[in-house]
Amino acid sequence: MYIVTGGAGFIGSAMVWKLNQMGIDDILIVDNLAKTEKWKNLVNLRYEDYIHRDQFFKFIIEGDDPFKTDGVIHMGACSSTTEQDADFLMENNYRYTQMLCRFCLQHDVRFINASSAATYGDGKFGFDDDHDGIDRLQPMNMYGYSKQLFDLWAKRGGVLDKLVSLKFFNVFGPNEYHKDDMKSVICKAFHQIGETGEMKLFKSYKPEYPHGGQKRDFVYIKDCVDVMWWFLQNPQANGIFNIGTGQAREWNELANSVFAAMDVEPNISYIEMPETIRDKYQYFTQANMDKLVAAGYDKPFTSLEEAAKDYVQNYLAQEDPYLKS
Repeated sequence: MYIVTGGAGFIGSAMVWKLNQMGIDDILIVDNLAKTEKWKNLVNLRYEDYIHRDQFFKFIIEGDDPFKTDGVIHMGACSSTTEQDADFLMENNYRYTQMLCRFCLQHDVRFINASSAATYGDGKFGFDDDHDGIDRLQPMNMYGYSKQLFDLWAKRGGVLDKLVSLKFFNVFGPNEYHKDDMKSVICKAFHQIGETGEMKLFKSYKPEYPHGGQKRDFVYIKDCVDVMWWFLQNPQANGIFNIGTGQAREWNELANSVFAAMDVEPNISYIEMPETIRDKYQYFTQANMDKLVAAGYDKPFTSLEEAAKDYVQNYLAQEDPYLKS
């Protein structure tokens, strides 16, 4: 059995979809559905059972593995970069991950963890996923710090060669619809353009970047789950790895890719960035992908234009926009 924590969330449910594509449905989904719309991500998927994260945590504390687990894909965490409750993030993102990792090590279970590019902060130390450099990284928000803490703990404990921790960059794609303000700009833009014919981007407050010229490494969700599947099939590959395309693209380019996918003439306006995030905003991210390639992964990543076309035309514009097994 594979256990996917956060299995009703964005990346987690996409990973369940990927496992289904590979003929696997012996899957336990761990999540906290509460009053969210995440349950809709599960409707088109095949899985053995669902368990609430608190109940699952009891199994971890007791140290038993009643599931005879082959692998744990740990995508369950608070992913909001604006979350202010530091104690909550410490417990939910750091402590829970730490306990789950110990459980996997104890039972010799493959452990794949979701870290984040938010650990890189403003990028002044680069975006290299080498283990030697992680100690000096300075995240710009508490979310990034909660992810950084686990990577540091794993390094200090000497277990980075027994697990995989993935630093996801700007992931977008189907099944992110429940994420409210944390949805990708492509998802928001599709609805914004459909309603107004216009797309709004943040202004730049650095002279070296024009409005809309801020750059991010945008990576399609289907590429992300392909990488995670590869890690499940290659247990000899371990450590911290970036998951991006290795190519930074402008927000203006992203906007134009959405307009093209919708067959609408580009119409972009620039708005003020909220003061609460101005000093924490990343103007440039670009994953160094050399380490993943050196580990043996050789599948090319989808271009921004092709990914936007697939997302818009085959999902966002459809009556049922969710991933289907």
